[in-house]
Amino acid sequence: MNTKADERLMHDHAEIGDLLNRLNAALEAGDIAQTHAALDLFWARLAVHIRAEHLHLFPLISRAAGRADAGNEILPPGEPENMIARLRDDHDFFMRELAQAIAITRGLSAKVEGNAAAPLGEVNKKIVAVRDRLVKHNELEETGIYLWSSSLLSEAERTELASQVQKELENLPPRFGV
Repeated sequence: MNTKADERLMHDHAEIGDLLNRLNAALEAGDIAQTHAALDLFWARLAVHIRAEHLHLFPLISRAAGRADAGNEILPPGEPENMIARLRDDHDFFMRELAQAIAITRGLSAKVEGNAAAPLGEVNKKIVAVRDRLVKHNELEETGIYLWSSSLLSEAERTELASQVQKELENLPPRFGV
């Protein structure tokens, strides 16, 4: 059974996936300005998604798993901590690679005008690495930690989590006009 927070986070995965597709189209076109804009939005959206998980989902799941009975059949001991550590490692990878890709496109914008398929090659490599890892990461979240909230959290906790997640996901940097 999914909760409202789980559903919102999974919906956000799909929206971020659409942004990634737009970024890939800009890269294929070799348009530096379009690539930079698409990359910046993708990075920002992924960052607020990650922030929602780090600030709200992960701590709540950790606390709830810690208070669960020792004989809890829902999760093996240590599973939440292991899963969260793995997801945080993925998040660090995504943010590091995307920051480097942004720096490259920013530098290219100042040097090259028009079509620049060749100089965007390094950016493309980074985006492919992020995409490949993101697919596995999202599956892990959607079949693991997101589902745990329905079995580990109280109704009040699930409601509060959904509100907090929604607030974080709507908190994009002002440069995106929201």
